Amino acid sequence: MEIKEQVLEAMKKAGVPLNAGKIAELTNLDRKLVDKAMTTLKNEGSIESPQRCFWQPK
Repeated sequence: MEIKEQVLEAMKKAGVPLNAGKIAELTNLDRKLVDKAMTTLKNEGSIESPQRCFWQPK
């Protein structure tokens, strides 16, 4: 599974908006990798931000 898929899956399982630090904690991935995956997901339009610094799947 790709890192961005792991990040998206963690967001879906949580059911609430998460910040990158919490996603890194849940997935056991390095924070830099999570940030990079989130940037890709943002550019693809797969995630949205309901409040500053917190993200959720669209």
